[in-house]
Amino acid sequence: MKLVVTIARVLLGLLFTIFGANGFLHFIPMPPPPGLAGQYMGALFVSHYLVIVFLLELVGGLLLLANRFVPLALLLLGPVIVNIICFHAFLEPVGVAPAVLATVLWLVVFAGVRKAFSGVFAAKVEV
Repeated sequence: MKLVVTIARVLLGLLFTIFGANGFLHFIPMPPPPGLAGQYMGALFVSHYLVIVFLLELVGGLLLLANRFVPLALLLLGPVIVNIICFHAFLEPVGVAPAVLATVLWLVVFAGVRKAFSGVFAAKVEV
């Protein structure tokens, strides 16, 4: 299981490092999607909101690749993945496969470090 978690961590780290860096360096051409999805992406781009998203992707991906602060990386990337899934579920279903892959990889890595999140899932905290 440890090998599976390591492979998932590296793949997820590569995925988010590459696409996070692409947000700044534009080495993978990505034409805007058509219709409402394109309008949504256009608004995010013009407002510079995507700078924060790409920065979170890049930092989270690099942390995963370095195998440092993996729970923090998962916390940074979790909301990004939720937004990616929602974007593809509601606006652009064509690219849902990579979003599902990222979700599965995230869940595998989460399973490997779930003890770090044990306090979050406690029903009651003693003071």
